[in-house]
Amino acid sequence: MQEHYWRPPTLFMAILWTGLGLGLCANISPAATIPQAVATSLERNQIPKDAVSISVVEIETPRDGKAVAKNILDWRSNDPMNPASTMKLITTLSGLDILGPQYRWRTNIYTDGVIRQGVLKGNLYLQGTGDPKLVPEELAKLMKALQGLGIQKIDGNLFFDRSAYAPSVMEHNTIDGESLRAYNVPPDPLLYAFRTLSFQLGKSRTADFIDISYSPAMSQLQIDNQMQLVNRPCDNWKSNIRFNLDPEGGGANTGNASKTDQFLIAQFSGAFPSACKGVYYNVVALDANTFLTQGFAAAWEQAGGTWAQAPIGKSASVPWSARNLLQFEGINLSDDVQDINKYSNNVMARQLLLTLALEKMGKPATTANGELVIQTWLKQMGLDFPGMVIENGSGLSRNEAISAGQLNQLLLLARNLPVSEVFYNSLPLAGTDGTMRNRLMTQLRKFLHLKKKPEVRIKTGSLADVRAISGYVLSKSGKLYAVTSFINHPNAWRGLEAHDQLLSWLLEDGPEPKQAR
Repeated sequence: MQEHYWRPPTLFMAILWTGLGLGLCANISPAATIPQAVATSLERNQIPKDAVSISVVEIETPRDGKAVAKNILDWRSNDPMNPASTMKLITTLSGLDILGPQYRWRTNIYTDGVIRQGVLKGNLYLQGTGDPKLVPEELAKLMKALQGLGIQKIDGNLFFDRSAYAPSVMEHNTIDGESLRAYNVPPDPLLYAFRTLSFQLGKSRTADFIDISYSPAMSQLQIDNQMQLVNRPCDNWKSNIRFNLDPEGGGANTGNASKTDQFLIAQFSGAFPSACKGVYYNVVALDANTFLTQGFAAAWEQAGGTWAQAPIGKSASVPWSARNLLQFEGINLSDDVQDINKYSNNVMARQLLLTLALEKMGKPATTANGELVIQTWLKQMGLDFPGMVIENGSGLSRNEAISAGQLNQLLLLARNLPVSEVFYNSLPLAGTDGTMRNRLMTQLRKFLHLKKKPEVRIKTGSLADVRAISGYVLSKSGKLYAVTSFINHPNAWRGLEAHDQLLSWLLEDGPEPKQAR
């Protein structure tokens, strides 16, 4: 494994972080009341104040260039709560600082055969290290690299080495029973295209029937379209669709090997509204070996390669006698972190946590070791987070916990690290992209006349009974605030308005003509 080293904190930073642990700046008394507009929204939506925590600090950069903070608002900010996907901030910031923004995952290709006259006579062994974004575009580059070795035809099988991860972290356990949903995909050292089939459905432009296409390409997948076009609005379109995926001729494959000697039939039936212009039906319906085998085979064929016979992918360790054909490097970590934070990708966050374990403690990687690496890093940064619980690093958990004040300490720390801007720019920008694309658009329009536009960079989080926000607000006067708020309550789904009111309050520099106690 490539070695990466933590930087020791400077004396100044050690003093600053000690101050963080004592509450940022002790000489500032934060407001212990909730802004009136926020309190009114909570009351209207029947969310009690004791189900909410809020921490707001103003981040200042003195002449020495080291960011410091003063408390602005503290409402139950020391209480550990479920943070949902805002937990990804811990995983991504520690990952960026420990591994470096230019870190790249490696997928190794081995063979036990030889290349003669353009034919690889032997098997291919794929050994993964957890690349979270091995997508069709990247796999196409890998195919080109294989062809660059002089291979046009493969006369052998595919074997998949997943020894980088402990078997327990690859088990398909969910917190909601929705095992076919893309957000529940388990980690995989050889994760391809998030193991998700994405079908695009829409009314044909030339006739009254439904077009169905899908990605990524599979070598043995066919679509059986039995849907009927109906004159209905596009709302709730999924409820009238029935989907089934089975091998042609019967029974689904759940074994260790991938069966590619028969076609897979993706059958769609039911009613599809004519008002839908193009929607996506994402499903996790194939076991890991089948998905990777058919995806790899299709990518090889699209690149112009051929097979002596259709491959049957199996799990196996790379033999000691096998030789390395190539080491393929994926995109860099800074780009991966953009996807994790902007689009709240759970499996990518989980794989980053496991990568920290793999790089620092060796294989097989476990979530417990990933947590230990993060806890060690926090201590080296001078931070102590009592009550914090990391279960998988993505926030897709009923057990993960952290306080609003602790996340704000992390946001302040980020401003003093070399990866500050990479981290900052990875957060969803309100009114522009990611999970904040459609938030605060009306409020932000009020500032279009200003030369320096205010902005809101916020990581969101949502589970049943949980709504969370954490990130930065650059106000109309140019002040930078770190803000974190959690709502843990059965009515949390109604809390979006209260959180938007809090962010709007900060955009206006926290006007406080009246506050609710």
